[in-house]
Amino acid sequence: AGGGCQLPAEWRPLSEGCRAELAAIIVYARVLALHPDPYGAYNYLPWQRGPHGGPQQGAGDLFYSAEIELLCDQAWGSMLEVPAGSRLNLTGLGYFSCHSHTVMQGYAYFFFLRMDENYILLPHGVNFQEAIFPDTQENRRMFASLFQFSNCSQAQHVLSFSSDWEIQEDNRLMCSSVQKALFEEEDRVKKLQQKVATLEKRNKQLRDRVKKVKRSLRQARKNSRHMELVNRKLSEKLSSAGGQIPYINSLKQENSHGTYLKV
Repeated sequence: AGGGCQLPAEWRPLSEGCRAELAAIIVYARVLALHPDPYGAYNYLPWQRGPHGGPQQGAGDLFYSAEIELLCDQAWGSMLEVPAGSRLNLTGLGYFSCHSHTVMQGYAYFFFLRMDENYILLPHGVNFQEAIFPDTQENRRMFASLFQFSNCSQAQHVLSFSSDWEIQEDNRLMCSSVQKALFEEEDRVKKLQQKVATLEKRNKQLRDRVKKVKRSLRQARKNSRHMELVNRKLSEKLSSAGGQIPYINSLKQENSHGTYLKV
């Protein structure tokens, strides 16, 4: 289990502001209810797999999903078009081997979220860091200065903090450079993956050609051995027939002499 907790060698921590710019979805929501989650694709610990890849007994009590209600519209730039007051289901919560995504019923949080290919909402731990932030004055001020929330309920005017625009712009510039570097790295990785796919395809073609050459070589060797066997048998027949040639010649001479006498 410890091997899965190791971070990449080039890993560096990012500030919440930078990670917020890279998060797919950001919402400010209250937890309405918690529901136990069974063992699944997002909820398992390595040592809790059964002998055939299935769950062991008691594996599901560490994981749960949450029903949340949006207290404000999602942050600008979020990839989720739902208004304040909407209720959503969030899974992937609980106590995992290398991290924990935990919430409590009745409390509000800032969530970094992402949506998988099946439209399931999950915590988005950008840069392998925290994805859920409790509703504190410090976090309210931090997220209010980085994102423009709107249409909050009357009880949530605490989000209307004034921000230092120069610091905010500096953060944006810094995070933009980080984001640009990440995008460039992603492009580089994609190009390398394409090159690897091309090389693998060529390598497969070469292996197929080598197989064909080996097959032809084996067939040629087989034909050569067959021809050697045929030549050997023919030589033996010729050798055995060679000893009878003088006797045949003598018979011809006797027959030819007798005929001459009769004439």
